[in-house]
Amino acid sequence: MKKIILLAFVFITIQFYSQSLEKTAFSKIKTLKELVKKAKNKKIDVLKEETTIRTAEIFLKYANWDEKNIDANTTVFKAFSPFKKDAEKYANELANFEREDVIKMLEKAIKDITLINTGKAFRKKSPKVNWAKVSVENDQLTYQNKPVFLADYTWKPNVKKLEDYHGSLDGFFVSPTHLTDEKGTLNPRLEQQLASKPSGNLGFIFLHHKNTPSWAKSVYGPEFIMREDTYTAYDIDHPGAHDMQEKLLKAVVPYMAGKKYSQLGYMLCNEPHFFTQKNVDKKAWASGPVSKYTIEKFKTWLQNKHKNITNLNQLWQTNYTSFENVSIEIPIDVKLRGSAKWYDWSLFNMDRVTNWFSFLKSEIHKHDTNAKVHLKIMPNLWTNNKRVHGIDLEALTDLSGIIGNDAESSHKAFWGKHEWKEYYNFEWRELCMGYDFMKSVSPNKINFNSELHYLSTNKSRDLYLDPAYARASFWLAYTYGMTASQIWYWPRNADGSISKKAKKDKGYAGSNIHQPRVTNEVAMTLIDLNSNAETIMAFQRQRKPLRVFYSKASAINKTKHMDDIFELYEKLHFEGTPIGFVTQNIIKKQDNNNWDIVLIQKTPYVTKNEFNVVQTYLDNGGTVLIDKNSFKKNEYGIPYTTTLTSSKGKLILLNSSDEIKEKAMNLLEERNLLSEVVLKEKNNLGVKGCAWKIIKTEKDKHILSVVNIGKNNAQLDISLKNGNNFICKNLITGVEVSANPELKPNEVYFVEIIKK
Repeated sequence: MKKIILLAFVFITIQFYSQSLEKTAFSKIKTLKELVKKAKNKKIDVLKEETTIRTAEIFLKYANWDEKNIDANTTVFKAFSPFKKDAEKYANELANFEREDVIKMLEKAIKDITLINTGKAFRKKSPKVNWAKVSVENDQLTYQNKPVFLADYTWKPNVKKLEDYHGSLDGFFVSPTHLTDEKGTLNPRLEQQLASKPSGNLGFIFLHHKNTPSWAKSVYGPEFIMREDTYTAYDIDHPGAHDMQEKLLKAVVPYMAGKKYSQLGYMLCNEPHFFTQKNVDKKAWASGPVSKYTIEKFKTWLQNKHKNITNLNQLWQTNYTSFENVSIEIPIDVKLRGSAKWYDWSLFNMDRVTNWFSFLKSEIHKHDTNAKVHLKIMPNLWTNNKRVHGIDLEALTDLSGIIGNDAESSHKAFWGKHEWKEYYNFEWRELCMGYDFMKSVSPNKINFNSELHYLSTNKSRDLYLDPAYARASFWLAYTYGMTASQIWYWPRNADGSISKKAKKDKGYAGSNIHQPRVTNEVAMTLIDLNSNAETIMAFQRQRKPLRVFYSKASAINKTKHMDDIFELYEKLHFEGTPIGFVTQNIIKKQDNNNWDIVLIQKTPYVTKNEFNVVQTYLDNGGTVLIDKNSFKKNEYGIPYTTTLTSSKGKLILLNSSDEIKEKAMNLLEERNLLSEVVLKEKNNLGVKGCAWKIIKTEKDKHILSVVNIGKNNAQLDISLKNGNNFICKNLITGVEVSANPELKPNEVYFVEIIKK
């Protein structure tokens, strides 16, 4: 009896506390609305406050659902192993955590608008974007004749309450299963949807390859469907793949051409990957075999590359009598990495995949001549070391009309190796280095992250995530080139219940859908970006004087080539100088005056074409800093008998990444290519952690953006080279701030530097 009484008392206490929190939250909403009314009378922009009020209303509704569905939440928390042990605790506390978070969010909003109402802070106007009136223009999205940056959420219900302030992305989903037969007949219901669908809002077309129609196996043969653990569940080299996609695209694209909902492009594939290796650890993902059609293509590819079988035999150390007799075991053994056979297969795998997506693009263009295409490429397939996955990031980015990706950033590490944790507050390699590379390949295209994983992934999630991290990661991404994003994710139905899709995955528990302040901070960051959109675009368009040379030959052959590339990139990253990349094709296709110095480190393998293009760059007066281990042999490990020569340019031989960095910065200083603003950083790690960008806007004005991605506080000391006095004005609040700030981890410092 005592136990029952105690439980009843606890239940009543919790209920009372819950009601008290909700009452407090609604009281603060009322207060905020009154302050908004005053601000409107003063012609003050109140988009932030209106957004915050809507966020509060949404999450208070969700809290009520969570309070009534503790068992359902316990189940989803148990499904994610890091939360499994305390699943019941999380589920029981979730509703009040959300209410408490809403209250903190409202209190901050009240404080901010009060400062503005009393003239102690100021605010620029930010547009409330109508997604139906946004257009794609080269490297920017344009709204009301100004650039804008957009964000929405995957799976978010299409209801006004959620679309008013948290994104209104449109689009359409297309799958081969929408064909009812081999004649190319489109599902009547889908066809009616397409025929009646209005032009709508800015959006993209999702081409799905995970499922195949039931008739395909009987028409194309049982071997057509293969490797169903990947996002392309059929053989792209099978003649049936071309036939099926020709019919599908012919049936659907004419309905989509010229519509606003297709202007963010046709996404040719979700996270394409074609791993073909074996003898890797048990966590190797989605690696498998290839078909006889692929092997036949490989033989033809080998003949085109090597011309005669004698050349191939010398390189492979084989004795084939013809290319028809060539054999290779796929998946290929990773122990062969560095051999001629490994190189040829890895390069061919990239070429065949690029050709497949080129085919899809050409088929779309038959029916929509103005169409832009992109792919949801995982940039870690480039920033990390593996190269037998078939994804040539440079070629596919060049192929695309829009830079497509799903770059992620980890802020927590549940498993695996995470070297970044030693010095940094979150993992930024994929985001920053990946975006710098893709924007180097295609500087005049928008960058669309169609599955943004900064907030939550299966390996990085934190129910108590600091909202400042949301601002830091999004600010970093948009200043480094991102234009629009679809965030992972919004796994609730309109009534707050768990969506059917979310019940099948393990990403729901502890995600942003339980975090009012994190979700709201994303919206606040976009508002601030859009109120300073011209400046953010100026950051994106900055000339990159330093270019790191990337060789596909070294990346394929070396076990950790991208670690070596990152070593140099990391050393340069915190110096306030934009960094880019060059490749053989970038040097050949782009104006070489776009950069000043090419940096080459730990790149022993280069093709003859790569070697020659760098020599031509030197012949034309270019500057190259190179270490003693680079440009030594061709892609098959055969030593070069010649070396690069200075010619009309400058060829400077150095020993290490530290020497390359020091020499590069000294050369920029000598050529007067460094900023007039000097930023010094001190922290107790001994490694810099503040990523900063600086642009000059007028004779005596600069704009500085700093993000502390380090794991500890950083003390900054800002000065001008000429010694002039100046002030720093916060561009978000409009008030003067210190030129010697101490930035906490995740803190963003965005100021205008004005000479006194």
